[in-house]
Amino acid sequence: MTVRLGHLTVEHAEDPVGVDVRPRFGWMVDGGSAGARLLAWRVEVFAPDGARLWGRDDASGAPGVDIEYDGVPLRSLTRYRWQVAVTTDEGAAQASSSFTTGILDGDWRGAQWISHPTPGGAAPLLRHEFTVPQLAGPLGTAPVYLVVGAGGYARPEINGVPVPGFDLAPGFTDYDVTAQYCAVEITDLLVPGRNAIGVELGRGFYGMASPSTWNWETAPWHDEPCVRILIVMGDEVVELSDEGWRAVDGPTRYDDLYGGEDFDARHDRPGFSRAGYDDTEWASAALARGPRGRAVNQRQQPIAVEQTFAPERIEQTAPGRWLFTFPRVIAGRVRLQLDGAAGEVVTVRTAERLRADGRPDNDDPLGYYAGRFQESRITLAGAPLHWIQRFGYQGFRYVEVEAADEPVVEAELLHSAVARTGRFRCSSPLLNRVHKLTVDTVLNNLHGLPTDTPKYEKNGWTGDGMLGAELMLLNLDTHELLAKWADDIASSRHGTGAPEVIAPHGGWTMDWTPAPTWHAALLFVPWEIYWHRGDERVLADTWADASAYLEFELARWPDGIADTTLGDWVSPDADPAGGNAPEDTRIAATAFLIAGLDVAAKTAAVLGHDPEVWTAHATRLRQRFVEEFFDVGRAQVVGAGDRGDRQTHQVLALAFDLLPEPHRRPVADTLARLIQENGDHLDTGALGTKYLLPQLTRYGHADTALAVALQTDYPSWGLWIESGATSLWEHWSPAARSHGHYFLGTIDDWLFGSVAGISPRAAGWRDIRIEPSVLGLGSAEAEVLTPLGRAGVAWRREGTTVVVDVEIPVGAVATVVIGGREWVVASGRHRLVGSVPTDQSRVDSGR
Repeated sequence: MTVRLGHLTVEHAEDPVGVDVRPRFGWMVDGGSAGARLLAWRVEVFAPDGARLWGRDDASGAPGVDIEYDGVPLRSLTRYRWQVAVTTDEGAAQASSSFTTGILDGDWRGAQWISHPTPGGAAPLLRHEFTVPQLAGPLGTAPVYLVVGAGGYARPEINGVPVPGFDLAPGFTDYDVTAQYCAVEITDLLVPGRNAIGVELGRGFYGMASPSTWNWETAPWHDEPCVRILIVMGDEVVELSDEGWRAVDGPTRYDDLYGGEDFDARHDRPGFSRAGYDDTEWASAALARGPRGRAVNQRQQPIAVEQTFAPERIEQTAPGRWLFTFPRVIAGRVRLQLDGAAGEVVTVRTAERLRADGRPDNDDPLGYYAGRFQESRITLAGAPLHWIQRFGYQGFRYVEVEAADEPVVEAELLHSAVARTGRFRCSSPLLNRVHKLTVDTVLNNLHGLPTDTPKYEKNGWTGDGMLGAELMLLNLDTHELLAKWADDIASSRHGTGAPEVIAPHGGWTMDWTPAPTWHAALLFVPWEIYWHRGDERVLADTWADASAYLEFELARWPDGIADTTLGDWVSPDADPAGGNAPEDTRIAATAFLIAGLDVAAKTAAVLGHDPEVWTAHATRLRQRFVEEFFDVGRAQVVGAGDRGDRQTHQVLALAFDLLPEPHRRPVADTLARLIQENGDHLDTGALGTKYLLPQLTRYGHADTALAVALQTDYPSWGLWIESGATSLWEHWSPAARSHGHYFLGTIDDWLFGSVAGISPRAAGWRDIRIEPSVLGLGSAEAEVLTPLGRAGVAWRREGTTVVVDVEIPVGAVATVVIGGREWVVASGRHRLVGSVPTDQSRVDSGR
């Protein structure tokens, strides 16, 4: 097979626009089934006029991952071409691509922040007209770029056409630290001569007006929505925002991420973004303060509509009221087609489940929100209307509409447009279903950052995202999204103390300190990105905050035993509305502090710093952990005030290697016994669940792990499936507050790493381990798109043998282990045959 190059990326995206950091290049080599060995490569960058700006050669055989540009300074908003050539022992290949820079020098060329001069609560419309010169060709040879920064959300249109990529954009940050902008090419939307641009502004988290329990309405950055716009063609400024723009209240009269929206079609301004529109009655735009944070490119993928659902059932539940049931719980928005008399008000309510009376449960029993929740109101203008929520999204499966006539209702699935890069399947339909629901639920919670429920919170809870980071990176292209969020976590410190428990953080007055279990995300999330993607820059970018935080945490617990307000959250015996397991929270707190110190030592080594200071602290705290919590005679970790024997105590001690080596396997045996005595059921919450099945499998209890995974009564993943769940829940109980929460879905780590048996042994998957370890199933397979290319495994049992097919990308090596036998294989496709261990000779033929 001919060697081919593919997936050419700059900053982990293909043909990106807006790159405002030192670019890093990447590519994948496809060597076919036989594989190939890299010998050398060359990468070059060229200016728009074709001049060679920079090149780099490498004959070490290293793969093309994060090759950093170190040539002459690049110019803002300029498209550059780059190319790569590789040589392998199977032949050579060459390919080229491009990238466009963002604003590199902080110079917006005179563009100013503007807003409505007298804001009245409605989402403002702003517009302006401009001229594009006639050059050679339709618009000459220079591409035209639009750059939009916003306090809140901006929906730009040019010549009557919405600009793609602006659903809930730009992304949400701590606006006092950074404020994202979006850069897009708009050449095809323009015409020579007169053009117009219009933009509608939404509040988002920047200007949220309605009070909520998270205090977004009093965030330090809080202000009315505003926008800054720049359009350039080559060196020429074509358009910029200033006081010459015009402004008016738009048809969206109210927008709130939790409450919903009010839309009055009588105030619509059709054609406002077209040249020649009469805006003489509009006011002049006012200059605005704008976000104080540093302007940065929106590095993560845009939020976009990924699928549109028709209802699977429509019921008229009362005169003038209809209930629309959709196939599954989604995060998204309702799309309506309706008609009616001018002034008629149509009400739309959404919810994940129904109340006892059969109506959508959009109640607010804890008083999180002021007034309404997940409810929109549309006022008609006496003409047909197509409506969607413009500045928000909701978690729902059920939609209730009150109207004079039945409307056409659809549901749009809306989330960050991350590609699916992983795949898992096995012989258990139950585990396949759990895997699907896990990925669906994660996607429901990706909106520029990993969130905690699309219905109730939409917050970036740090512990939740930390627990889910591995499964996100295995299944989805979340590299840049998580790296952006890692910066958010670091920024939440504002240079002192611990990171906040939600990031970004708007000054929530509820004090969750201390919470080293959740604060550990500042160490764990960058490390997971590095381990799975080979990205050293994310470690460097967060290191100052991460190391300072650990110094703070160590000073807070001079005796070496920590505590936390957030322990093993939502264990089966905790309140379904949310709460800690009934156990000693000091064990989880100290465990995660030690694990954070371990990560710090590894991070320091990668970055060229001395790891010994962190290793020494970890050693001291391990000794204190053993002294305080380990009962040698019982081979068990025990806390003060525990309700019964606690599985999570044992799990964390094993996962983080907290005990001396001779005691680890006896504790694993204790854990297996506790589970068996509990009817092969878990009793772990979010912290313990992530590590439970992998640790059982690691210490030779794969049969117990599988028994737990296949349960269908309380508490279990199978109970959710048997109960008709279409997404994961926030608690093991059907009474869980949210039916759209992923942090108990970390069984997915085990499905990839133990059941299929594929995991990285070195950062960036340059060294891979293939070790199917749950052979009580009949078969399993998984694929992961690593930075080097696709890695995969598919195994099946044939009597007492196991047939394993593996695919290893060019640039990687893999160790394959089956039943105690070991092989080392290079890139390409390989088939290996081993024996089933005697302790896993039985095949589970049921669920």
